[in-house]
Amino acid sequence: MESSKRRAPAAKPVTHKGIRYEQLRGARSRGFGQSGGIIAAIDVASGQELWTLQLYTTQYDPHEETDVQEVYIEEMRIDAKSDTLIARDERGRTFVVDLKDRTVTERR
Repeated sequence: MESSKRRAPAAKPVTHKGIRYEQLRGARSRGFGQSGGIIAAIDVASGQELWTLQLYTTQYDPHEETDVQEVYIEEMRIDAKSDTLIARDERGRTFVVDLKDRTVTERR
C-alpha cells in the first residue's frame, strides 16, 4: 500500500561566500507554520546554522490534509552580481532574497 504523503522536492543547496543556502527540513518542528518555503543559511566552515528565513506563506484549506497542500522550493541559484538568492517554488513563483538584509521580494 502506498502512502498518501508526497515527498518534498529536493532543491539543491547553493553556496556563496562561504555560506550554504538550503531548504530547511522539518520547519514545522522548528516552530514555523508550514514545511515548505523556508531556507537556512549554514556557515560552510563550521557547519553552524546562521539564520532561517520564510520566503512565502502557504494558505491551507482546513478541509484537506495539510501535507498535500505544502508548497516547496524546487530550485535555488545565486546571482553573484546582485548578491541575491533566487528561489523558484512548485507553483512556478520566483522569490529573490537580498543576502545583505534578508529581504524577500516576489518576482513577477
